[in-house]
Amino acid sequence: MGQFPITRTTTPKQKPADDALAFGKVLTDHMFLMEYNEGKGWHSPRIVPYGPLSLDPATSVLHYGQAIFDGLKAFRSEDGRIRLFRADRHAERFNRSAKIMCMPELPVDIIRQSFDALVGLEHDWVPRKPGTALYIRPTIIATDVMLGVHPAHSYLYFLILSPVGTYYKEGVKPVRILASDSHVRAVKGGTGEAKTAANYAASLAGQRDAEAAGYTQVLYLDGVQRKYLDEVGTMNIMVRIGDEVITPPLAGTILDGVTRNSALQLMRDWGLTVSERPITIDEVMQAGRDGTLREMWGTGTAAVVSPVGTLGYKGEDITINGGQTGELTQKLYDTITGIQYGRSNDPHGWTSLVPVERG
Repeated sequence: MGQFPITRTTTPKQKPADDALAFGKVLTDHMFLMEYNEGKGWHSPRIVPYGPLSLDPATSVLHYGQAIFDGLKAFRSEDGRIRLFRADRHAERFNRSAKIMCMPELPVDIIRQSFDALVGLEHDWVPRKPGTALYIRPTIIATDVMLGVHPAHSYLYFLILSPVGTYYKEGVKPVRILASDSHVRAVKGGTGEAKTAANYAASLAGQRDAEAAGYTQVLYLDGVQRKYLDEVGTMNIMVRIGDEVITPPLAGTILDGVTRNSALQLMRDWGLTVSERPITIDEVMQAGRDGTLREMWGTGTAAVVSPVGTLGYKGEDITINGGQTGELTQKLYDTITGIQYGRSNDPHGWTSLVPVERG
């Protein structure tokens, strides 16, 4: 694992106790950096002490939002070994985001090597308590110094790490979500399927209004007809109506979630009827009224699986499964986390071991 130059910090931070971990509040001692220049390509990969980036006030990312990121986790199993979950798929999605945002793609093997190198160096930062993990945030930003709207000619790739706590402190707990027909997250032909900063900025107002109304998350509908389910907060959404599990298709407006893909694969392995098709909010609400809406949940890296206990829309609240976590929702959570922490069989080879840097 010596393929990248390493400059070690001379002022290591004190690591927080596992019980004190939140999400993204603490960053580790080192970061990975690499630059891109047109005509030269990606160059100068290195690991350096974590610290501020120096950006000119006219740096293009600050004005035109050319920025992408991704997010995955490293998990410590009971035997002390560290695993990444579906790192190749995250690297491939990172490149799809880059292509959509007119940014240079990175070789997948270099992305993977950066994950292994930095996590391997920072292995002591991977928490040990069940449910905790080390969050991995790869990012690319445009670094041209110019005021002009066009794709930049220079970029910075950086990778940072953050130990994170258990998403559900008291076990998997159903949330209240509000379907909004007044806020739009994305439209086909835009940037909805990219993991780009602008999409998250666009979600803030809807999230604020949902929280003000007493809900945990906002469920976005499509941006054209305002009736088809899109995404919920920062997660993909799934519903179980009767014997069918339904999730919106990848049609250009939603992120190709890695947890989404994993859940779909597992449910198909189990012989369930799974459909990736458009579904309207009216269909879901009616299923809630007549009792055929058995479960509803979101999928994402942070929470893995987040059950929905209450769905609100136009002043009406539907309680799902008595406000309790459904059987299938719990099974998905237990199965995916079991694979991530090395407690369960990994039939699809989704995890990979991280080589640890000693000394």
